[in-house]
Amino acid sequence: MTNVLKKMKAITDFRTFIFSPIVIYIFRCVIGFSIGYALMQAIPEFDLFWALLSIMLVISPEGKDAPRLTTERVKANLVGALSGFVVVFLPIPIYFKIVVGIILAAILCKVFNLLSVARTAVVAIIIILIEKGSTDYLASVERFVSVLVGCLIGLMVVVSSGYLIRFLHKKFLKVEYKLKDLK
Repeated sequence: MTNVLKKMKAITDFRTFIFSPIVIYIFRCVIGFSIGYALMQAIPEFDLFWALLSIMLVISPEGKDAPRLTTERVKANLVGALSGFVVVFLPIPIYFKIVVGIILAAILCKVFNLLSVARTAVVAIIIILIEKGSTDYLASVERFVSVLVGCLIGLMVVVSSGYLIRFLHKKFLKVEYKLKDLK
Protein backbone atom coordinates (compact mmCIF):
# COMPACT_ATOMS: atom_id res chain seq x y z
CA MET A 1 0.00 0.00 0.00
CA THR A 2 1.44 3.35 -0.97
CA ASN A 3 2.06 6.10 1.52
CA VAL A 4 -0.74 8.23 0.02
CA LEU A 5 -3.24 5.36 0.31
CA LYS A 6 -2.25 4.82 3.94
CA LYS A 7 -2.76 8.53 4.69
CA MET A 8 -6.08 8.49 2.85
CA LYS A 9 -7.29 5.46 4.82
CA ALA A 10 -6.14 7.01 8.11
CA ILE A 11 -7.97 10.26 7.34
CA THR A 12 -11.11 8.36 6.31
CA ASP A 13 -11.01 6.27 9.50
CA PHE A 14 -10.44 9.39 11.60
CA ARG A 15 -13.31 11.22 9.85
CA THR A 16 -15.63 8.27 10.37
CA PHE A 17 -14.79 8.19 14.08
CA ILE A 18 -14.89 11.94 14.70
CA PHE A 19 -18.25 12.36 12.97
CA SER A 20 -19.87 9.28 14.52
CA PRO A 21 -23.12 9.90 16.44
CA ILE A 22 -21.56 8.98 19.82
CA VAL A 23 -18.65 11.44 19.45
CA ILE A 24 -21.03 14.19 18.29
CA TYR A 25 -23.38 13.47 21.22
CA ILE A 26 -20.50 13.53 23.72
CA PHE A 27 -19.24 16.80 22.21
CA ARG A 28 -22.69 18.39 22.49
CA CYS A 29 -23.19 17.14 26.05
CA VAL A 30 -19.80 18.46 27.17
CA ILE A 31 -20.47 21.85 25.56
CA GLY A 32 -24.00 22.03 27.00
CA PHE A 33 -22.87 20.93 30.44
CA SER A 34 -19.98 23.41 30.38
CA ILE A 35 -22.29 26.31 29.52
CA GLY A 36 -24.84 25.30 32.17
CA TYR A 37 -22.20 24.75 34.83
CA ALA A 38 -20.50 28.06 34.02
CA LEU A 39 -23.86 29.82 34.40
CA MET A 40 -24.45 28.09 37.74
CA GLN A 41 -21.04 29.24 38.97
CA ALA A 42 -21.37 32.77 37.56
CA ILE A 43 -24.86 33.44 38.94
CA PRO A 44 -25.14 31.41 42.17
CA GLU A 45 -28.06 33.48 43.48
CA PHE A 46 -30.33 31.81 40.91
CA ASP A 47 -31.24 28.14 40.94
CA LEU A 48 -29.78 27.34 37.52
CA PHE A 49 -29.44 23.63 38.23
CA TRP A 50 -32.75 23.27 36.41
CA ALA A 51 -31.33 25.06 33.38
CA LEU A 52 -28.43 22.61 33.39
CA LEU A 53 -30.82 19.67 33.64
CA SER A 54 -32.96 21.06 30.81
CA ILE A 55 -29.90 21.54 28.60
CA MET A 56 -29.01 17.90 29.04
CA LEU A 57 -32.61 16.74 28.50
CA VAL A 58 -33.00 18.43 25.13
CA ILE A 59 -29.68 17.34 23.58
CA SER A 60 -30.39 14.26 21.50
CA PRO A 61 -27.99 11.38 20.78
CA GLU A 62 -29.74 10.46 17.54
CA GLY A 63 -27.48 11.39 14.62
CA LYS A 64 -29.26 12.99 11.68
CA ASP A 65 -32.51 13.50 13.60
CA ALA A 66 -30.81 15.39 16.45
CA PRO A 67 -31.96 18.88 15.43
CA ARG A 68 -35.56 17.73 14.91
CA LEU A 69 -35.65 15.72 18.15
CA THR A 70 -33.98 18.52 20.07
CA THR A 71 -36.57 20.97 18.76
CA GLU A 72 -39.37 18.56 19.74
CA ARG A 73 -37.87 18.12 23.21
CA VAL A 74 -37.60 21.88 23.62
CA LYS A 75 -41.27 22.23 22.64
CA ALA A 76 -42.26 19.42 25.03
CA ASN A 77 -40.16 20.93 27.80
CA LEU A 78 -41.88 24.27 27.26
CA VAL A 79 -45.31 22.58 27.22
CA GLY A 80 -44.44 20.91 30.53
CA ALA A 81 -43.04 24.09 32.05
CA LEU A 82 -46.10 26.04 30.94
CA SER A 83 -48.44 23.31 32.25
CA GLY A 84 -46.62 23.33 35.58
CA PHE A 85 -46.69 27.10 35.73
CA VAL A 86 -50.43 27.22 34.97
CA VAL A 87 -51.37 24.80 37.75
CA VAL A 88 -48.99 26.23 40.36
CA PHE A 89 -51.65 28.79 41.33
CA LEU A 90 -54.46 26.27 41.82
CA PRO A 91 -55.60 26.06 45.48
CA ILE A 92 -55.13 22.27 45.66
CA PRO A 93 -52.44 19.99 47.19
CA ILE A 94 -49.20 19.54 45.24
CA TYR A 95 -50.04 15.94 44.29
CA PHE A 96 -53.19 17.06 42.47
CA LYS A 97 -51.38 20.01 40.88
CA ILE A 98 -48.90 17.56 39.37
CA VAL A 99 -51.66 15.21 38.20
CA VAL A 100 -53.55 18.11 36.57
CA GLY A 101 -50.27 19.31 35.05
CA ILE A 102 -49.54 15.86 33.61
CA ILE A 103 -53.04 15.68 32.11
CA LEU A 104 -52.73 19.18 30.65
CA ALA A 105 -49.26 18.43 29.26
CA ALA A 106 -50.42 15.13 27.71
CA ILE A 107 -53.33 16.87 26.00
CA LEU A 108 -51.09 19.69 24.73
CA CYS A 109 -48.47 17.19 23.53
CA LYS A 110 -51.20 15.36 21.61
CA VAL A 111 -52.50 18.61 20.11
CA PHE A 112 -48.98 19.66 19.04
CA ASN A 113 -48.04 16.13 17.87
CA LEU A 114 -45.36 15.75 20.56
CA LEU A 115 -46.47 12.53 22.27
CA SER A 116 -43.17 10.83 21.44
CA VAL A 117 -41.39 13.31 23.74
CA ALA A 118 -44.16 13.78 26.30
CA ARG A 119 -42.00 12.40 29.12
CA THR A 120 -39.83 15.51 28.72
CA ALA A 121 -42.95 17.58 29.42
CA VAL A 122 -43.68 15.54 32.55
CA VAL A 123 -40.13 16.07 33.82
CA ALA A 124 -40.55 19.82 33.32
CA ILE A 125 -43.78 19.75 35.35
CA ILE A 126 -41.99 18.01 38.21
CA ILE A 127 -39.11 20.50 38.00
CA ILE A 128 -41.52 23.44 38.19
CA LEU A 129 -43.75 22.08 40.95
CA ILE A 130 -41.59 20.04 43.31
CA GLU A 131 -39.06 21.81 45.43
CA LYS A 132 -38.26 20.55 48.90
CA GLY A 133 -39.71 22.87 51.50
CA SER A 134 -40.78 25.55 49.02
CA THR A 135 -44.34 26.78 48.79
CA ASP A 136 -43.21 30.08 47.29
CA TYR A 137 -44.72 30.87 43.90
CA LEU A 138 -41.64 32.89 43.03
CA ALA A 139 -39.54 29.71 43.26
CA SER A 140 -41.80 28.10 40.64
CA VAL A 141 -41.45 31.15 38.40
CA GLU A 142 -37.67 31.01 38.80
CA ARG A 143 -37.63 27.30 37.88
CA PHE A 144 -39.89 28.02 34.88
CA VAL A 145 -37.42 30.65 33.63
CA SER A 146 -34.52 28.31 34.37
CA VAL A 147 -36.11 25.51 32.31
CA LEU A 148 -36.78 27.96 29.48
CA VAL A 149 -33.16 29.18 29.51
CA GLY A 150 -31.88 25.59 29.57
CA CYS A 151 -34.06 24.63 26.59
CA LEU A 152 -32.84 27.56 24.56
CA ILE A 153 -29.19 26.86 25.41
CA GLY A 154 -29.59 23.18 24.51
CA LEU A 155 -31.19 24.11 21.21
CA MET A 156 -28.40 26.60 20.46
CA VAL A 157 -25.76 23.97 21.23
CA VAL A 158 -27.33 21.46 18.82
CA VAL A 159 -27.91 23.97 16.03
CA SER A 160 -24.52 25.69 16.27
CA SER A 161 -22.63 22.42 16.64
CA GLY A 162 -24.52 21.14 13.59
CA TYR A 163 -23.14 24.02 11.53
CA LEU A 164 -19.63 23.43 12.89
CA ILE A 165 -19.84 19.68 12.23
CA ARG A 166 -21.01 20.18 8.63
CA PHE A 167 -18.26 22.74 8.03
CA LEU A 168 -15.54 20.46 9.44
CA HIS A 169 -16.92 17.43 7.62
CA LYS A 170 -16.67 19.27 4.30
CA LYS A 171 -13.07 20.26 5.11
CA PHE A 172 -12.16 16.63 5.86
CA LEU A 173 -13.78 15.49 2.62
CA LYS A 174 -11.79 18.09 0.64
CA VAL A 175 -8.55 16.74 2.14
CA GLU A 176 -9.57 13.20 1.24
CA TYR A 177 -10.39 14.22 -2.34
CA LYS A 178 -7.05 16.00 -2.69
CA LEU A 179 -5.27 12.87 -1.48
CA LYS A 180 -7.22 10.76 -3.97
CA ASP A 181 -6.02 13.07 -6.75
CA LEU A 182 -2.41 12.48 -5.62
CA LYS A 183 -2.48 8.72 -5.99
